[in-house]
Amino acid sequence: METASTQLAAASGLMSLVLFVVAIGVLAFLAGGYWMTSRVKYRESPRPRPEEQPKLPPEGAVRELRENRESQEVPVPPEGGRPLLPYELSNQDTRPSESKDRPRWSKGSSGSFGGGGLGAH
Repeated sequence: METASTQLAAASGLMSLVLFVVAIGVLAFLAGGYWMTSRVKYRESPRPRPEEQPKLPPEGAVRELRENRESQEVPVPPEGGRPLLPYELSNQDTRPSESKDRPRWSKGSSGSFGGGGLGAH
């Protein structure tokens, strides 16, 4: 007859075997991932050499142009006429602004919706 201690020892041995098999499975999974990553990396094109790196143009660095843009005005319908519908409007292009001042938020405004400021009063 088996005693309680032998049953406990058998269950403990079985649990150890299961944990060992799971550990071997995790190690095999990690090794397979490393193997697949190295295969993908091997097939990639090589990194560019220093002489293949981009160079500045002969005239130097490109400068940025800052300008304010304004949209065209929406046409006003004639007196007594019906307003234009969206599909009757043309593409509303923008043009350079005559004012060179950068637009700023109004005083007391947080500058964004829900930004926590008091807003313009």
